[in-house]
Amino acid sequence: MSGYAQRDLPTFFKEQLRQTKVNFERALDCKHTDFDDLYPYMNEQPQFFWYKRYVAWSELLTVVRLAEQLGIEWTEDFSEQQVEFIQGKVLQGKVLDYWNPEEGQEESMRELEEEK
Repeated sequence: MSGYAQRDLPTFFKEQLRQTKVNFERALDCKHTDFDDLYPYMNEQPQFFWYKRYVAWSELLTVVRLAEQLGIEWTEDFSEQQVEFIQGKVLQGKVLDYWNPEEGQEESMRELEEEK
């Protein structure tokens, strides 16, 4: 049994990383996550969406930390910028604004066009 668990551990953590990344991205986009089901009465509170993002971020950092401790490569499914954000550990405004590089670039372009 332990041989099977050891052999599948990297696969398990890579799947967990993908799931937590998707969950974080859904939280950033204010889309439904499992967290919404835990606190359905909170959906109408504005601070709920910020809290939901921090919970998803914490979950992502936890899975990354465990993968690192187990020597499992975790950076494959993340851009260089996302890896830097994760390694910085703090959920700053720039993480929210630039998590998806193409979206951040589109927003910057719109801001530049509006300034003209």
